[in-house]
Amino acid sequence: MKPIFDANTQEGLFPGQSLFYFVSLSIGIILFEGGLTLKRSEIREVGSSILKLISLGSVITFVGAGLAAHYIMGLSLPISFLFSALIIVTGPTVIAPILQNVPLNKSVSTVLKWEGILIDPIGATAAVLMYEFIQSSQGGMEFTSVVLKEFLTIVLIGTAMGTFAALFLRYLLKKDLIPHFLLNVFTLALVLLVFVGSDFLAHESGLLTVVVMGTVMANLDVPRLSEILYFKESLSVLLISILFILLAANISIEDLQLLLDTRVLVLFLVIILLVRPLGVFLSTTNSNLSINEKLFISWVGPRGIVAAGIASLFGLKLANDGVPNSEYITPLVFMVVLGTVVLNASTAKLFARFLRVMQVGSDSILIVGANQAAILIAHWLKSNNRDVLLLDNSPSNIYQAKNQGLDAIEANLYKDNMEDKVRLLDMGYMIAMTGSDEVNNFAIKEYSHIFGEKGAFRLITQQEMKEKEPQPDNLLSYQDDYLNINEAARDYPMIHELEISGGLKEFEEKMKVLRSSSKSIPIFTKSSDGQIENIPMDGPKVDLEQSFHIVYLGEEIK
Repeated sequence: MKPIFDANTQEGLFPGQSLFYFVSLSIGIILFEGGLTLKRSEIREVGSSILKLISLGSVITFVGAGLAAHYIMGLSLPISFLFSALIIVTGPTVIAPILQNVPLNKSVSTVLKWEGILIDPIGATAAVLMYEFIQSSQGGMEFTSVVLKEFLTIVLIGTAMGTFAALFLRYLLKKDLIPHFLLNVFTLALVLLVFVGSDFLAHESGLLTVVVMGTVMANLDVPRLSEILYFKESLSVLLISILFILLAANISIEDLQLLLDTRVLVLFLVIILLVRPLGVFLSTTNSNLSINEKLFISWVGPRGIVAAGIASLFGLKLANDGVPNSEYITPLVFMVVLGTVVLNASTAKLFARFLRVMQVGSDSILIVGANQAAILIAHWLKSNNRDVLLLDNSPSNIYQAKNQGLDAIEANLYKDNMEDKVRLLDMGYMIAMTGSDEVNNFAIKEYSHIFGEKGAFRLITQQEMKEKEPQPDNLLSYQDDYLNINEAARDYPMIHELEISGGLKEFEEKMKVLRSSSKSIPIFTKSSDGQIENIPMDGPKVDLEQSFHIVYLGEEIK
């Protein structure tokens, strides 16, 4: 059966080489977006185990899968190692749905999340470099001076042009020379221009150029970078969706019949049962991960859709150039991508339960709003060994929180899909304390069942303050709204602990004193064993026979 898109025909939607050009430009945009996510600051923040997993683990996958493809399938070494480079990538687009549906403990979810984010551009870069090598050696593996010169030329031009383009775009943005409404269009046009220009100077160097351009921009102080990244993410999803349809239509029955070979199944099993576990266990040596956690991470390694898209492009181009064994690239990579996604998605929860790596209940706390009072409370919770995350749609508030060493993300509850944000997946408590009653109520109504399963609280509204006995049982404070709590935080930016050892009577006396002062606002109770609870109207949720503390914000009472 002939493929729908034939490079030799002049008919159809993509006559001649048009399909190659479209796929090349699309993959270039996707790789540029991938490069924008590779930030040094994020790499420094993650643990050594994750760094080893994306470095040593990638090398083990590259070498192990390459040798397996060569000796099991009998493929040439260049094609075998191109295949192994392509399957390095996992990608957040396939990891995130698993993390959303399987409540894993924090150690496992953190490793899988960051591996997916950071390894995407690394794997893509490795695949591009391997492809460039094959092209420069014209399908051979001989280290001749001509091949080495061709390969170095591609690397040098790709690196130089990518860096120059990133610096040029940064200069234009710094000088505000690009109108805001043309920002995304201009960036897209520049990426395509650089891609084509680089290919003109050194054949097949465009892919490396756009990866370098995106990575350099991600690590520079580039104004409005978040807008560019958001647009490129949306565009990448659209292009990947289109590519899957186009490239799947281009796979012939003859290509699929290559997968009927029993050696393909053996190769797949070696990759998921030997190569992946070997990479994980060697990368996490001397880490705090348990054997069960390492086993689960070894099992969950679905390959990303970016790998399939790049594989299709490389397979088509190499096959068109007559490179031996190149017809195996696309079907083999598609087999690994679909096989790992289906296998991991269908068994992840079962394995997590069997290996006991599912979280029983998270004590992590999400605070919606990064105002002064929220930051004070977050600092106190963090000092009491709680994992705290602040969320706000104000860049200045987020900057202030991060500048004080707190974990914070910029997001809009109304516009952004919170369930897609992997960092929020292990939240057990939620406190909504923005300056808007509508936002606070919306947060409780829409997200308390996701991010506040163990407790969701909000600030009291002005209308509720007028009532003698506010009815809601999820209030952070029953007499202090946003203005009161932030005025107290402004005038007395401290949180104090008042010991109570005389039972309910002493508690009621101290609470009366605290509530009589507009500058001293009770927030929590802290038991002798460190448990932190809100203070409901009907009294504290602590053992009154044991001493405990009232935690309050503002002016210290004597």
